[in-house]
This record gives sequence, structure tokens and C-alpha cells, in this order.
Amino acid sequence: MHSVRNRSQLRLQIFFLILLCAGVIIAMSPMAYMVSTAFKRNAYTPEFPLQFIPNDPTLDNFDTAFNSRNFDTALFNSVRVAVATSALVTILTSMMAYAFARFDFFGKNLIFYTILAMMMVPTMMLIIPQFLVAKKLDLLNSLNGLVLVYSAGAMAFNMFLLRGFFEGLPRELEESALIDGANHFVIFTRIMIPLAKPALSTVAVFSFLGAWDEYIWALTVLTDVEKRTLPIAIANFRGVHSTDWGLIFAASLTAVIPTLIIFIVFQRYFVQGITTGAVKG
Repeated sequence: MHSVRNRSQLRLQIFFLILLCAGVIIAMSPMAYMVSTAFKRNAYTPEFPLQFIPNDPTLDNFDTAFNSRNFDTALFNSVRVAVATSALVTILTSMMAYAFARFDFFGKNLIFYTILAMMMVPTMMLIIPQFLVAKKLDLLNSLNGLVLVYSAGAMAFNMFLLRGFFEGLPRELEESALIDGANHFVIFTRIMIPLAKPALSTVAVFSFLGAWDEYIWALTVLTDVEKRTLPIAIANFRGVHSTDWGLIFAASLTAVIPTLIIFIVFQRYFVQGITTGAVKG
């Protein structure tokens, strides 16, 4: 009886292992092909069958990318916008989430659920209203305007995530600090922020990636070549009649590397923060 059960469990484990391996192969194949093509010369037409190992690998595509069409400027602009957005969102949402988690004030639930309702609105529906507001505030063709719009779009979800994390922290810590004479600002900065490092790291990573990858809004409002961000610079490598996919994939690989580094560095905090915040929220 036990041997039959063990054999069936073994078959089930093998089946799920095969599914897992197939999923990994399917998910990683596009990335592997991108990396391979980035080191190929004159990759103007797709290959069939696909060739994942280049016959004559070269770094010419990377050299061409960094020496044409203001690619290095676009890379710097993306770093500036993504870092500023990440910092602004992390600071503001941490204060908002702490207020919603710990204080009672008039209209608290109404305000909170109104903010959450903003998550339901498709981004494309907001482009025209955001454009008109940005025009009134003279924020068109401005990197600071990108930071403000990206930060506003990231507020709702990240505030929801942090609120759940703060609600999971024991109130006894704050009560002890209040008895010792600490005010709420000291409690927030000296006690809550250090305890919330996993969730704050998650918010910082989410905000950075959102600003780093965004294309539509930046394409809409940025007209100056010197202010364009990395996704626009990569899209501009497309030709009218033909496209060097090796060049585009080399530029895309350059854009992927910083995000991989960030995820590897913050992985421990990232997983802990998103699971805790989601469960408590």
C-alpha cells in the first residue's frame, strides 16, 4: 500500500518537475535569444532555426549603441528619473501608510479607499488629463515632470503595501516609546522605519522599475533629444526599412543589467516585504 502511494507521489513530483523545467525554458528562451543576438553582426533578419550561440561573437553592437543617438545621455536620464522617483515614492508612501495604519482621523476610510480606487483606472485613460495638467504647470519636456507623474502613479499600490506592513507591527513598541517621552516623529523615524526595511526596499524596487521601463508618457511629453529616456533611445534604433536587431538587443541588454543588479541586491528584503505586506494588507 505504502509502495503504491510512494510511486504515485514520485510520478506526481516528476510530472511537476517536468512542468517547472518547461516553464523555465519557455520563460528564459527570449532572454537567451536576446543575449545571443546582442553579440551577432548584422542581425537584420530573424534566424530559423534559432541560433543561441553566435558563430563570431562581437561587441560592436554595444560600441555602436553607446556612441550613437545620445544613448549615454538617455541612460543617465533614466537613472536620474528612476532614482528620484524611487526615493520620492518611498518617502511619501511610508508617511502616508504609517498615518493610515496608526492614526484615526475624519474620512480615513473614505480617503484610503478612494486612493485604492485609483489603481482601477487604466493608465491610458489618464494620459490626456495628465498632459493638460502638466502643460498648465509647465512640466512638459521636463525630467522633473516625469518624476512627479511616475511618483503619483506609484503611490496607491505602494501605500497599500506599506500600510499592511505597518499594521502588522506590534503597537507595544510605540506605547513603550510614548511612555519614555518620544513623539510620533521619533517613533516613526527611529523605530518604524528600521523595522520596515523589507517593505521599504520592496517599494523602492517597484518604483524604480516602473520609472525605468516606462515608455508611453515619456514619449508623449519629451520633445528634446537631450532629455529622452532609455526606452525612447532604444526604440529609435529601429530603421525605416530594416532593423539591426543585434543593435536593439545590445541596447536592451544594457537596460536590463541595472534592474538585475538591483533585484539581486534587494532580493532578501524584496521577497519578505511583498509577502508580509500583501498578507497583512
